Amino acid sequence: MGDASNMKHFVLVHGACHGAWCWYKLKPRLESAGHRVTALDLAASGVNMKAIQDVETLNDYSEPLLEFLASLPSNEKVILVGHSLGGLSLALAMDKYPEKISLAVFLSALMPDTTHQPSYVLDQYFERSPPDWYLDSQFAPYSSTQKHLETFSIGPKYVASRLYQLSPIEDLELSKTLTRPGSIFLHDLSTTKSFSNAGYGSIARVFIVCNEDLGIPKEFQHWMIKNYLVKDVFEIEADHMAMFSKPQELCDRLSEIAHKYA
Repeated sequence: MGDASNMKHFVLVHGACHGAWCWYKLKPRLESAGHRVTALDLAASGVNMKAIQDVETLNDYSEPLLEFLASLPSNEKVILVGHSLGGLSLALAMDKYPEKISLAVFLSALMPDTTHQPSYVLDQYFERSPPDWYLDSQFAPYSSTQKHLETFSIGPKYVASRLYQLSPIEDLELSKTLTRPGSIFLHDLSTTKSFSNAGYGSIARVFIVCNEDLGIPKEFQHWMIKNYLVKDVFEIEADHMAMFSKPQELCDRLSEIAHKYA
């Protein structure tokens, strides 16, 4: 166990269609390194009871994270770690509760800026992705009355070849049973104002690039870093799911980042 002064509280935020379950390898490793760890299910994710059709905005989706931060004692600060789409929930949380967060780590995550609308990084991502990029994944309208809102379901071919291609087969199988339809909230993100410099922009950010990521390719990860500079950049030779393909290395990086910046 590390001594108390080195103990940090990590809050782990999953990506689209996933849940707190995806941190099952990382959480015990961070805990055995002496840290506290909270892994949350966002709305309509993991074992959260909501249906995605009842979750219309990034704010609704991120509510479990926002409620958790609101419940923290006034003298406690946490390190947020966001994966993939979880980066947008991080930005929202940083805007609302900057005083509760000491550092934010973007793990191959969507990282917005404070200049453009929140949808800008997604717009750029779609612009740079070929039309068949999502393979057997599906976008579908929420309902006949909510056609402007879309659910996103990841297909088995997409998962195996773009997200989990270097991860153990057991973790790929786990994902097939536990992933749920999600959303990327494009309508909401394209109609809300940009994140603020006073909130989101005021907190130190570190980016972990996954070099073998085929879901958010490393070129796009580096584009986001160039678009909105961070305090430091670390690299891992991992696929999109570093918490499955390189859990120990990810744990070591996070401990190092926490020690250095939080």
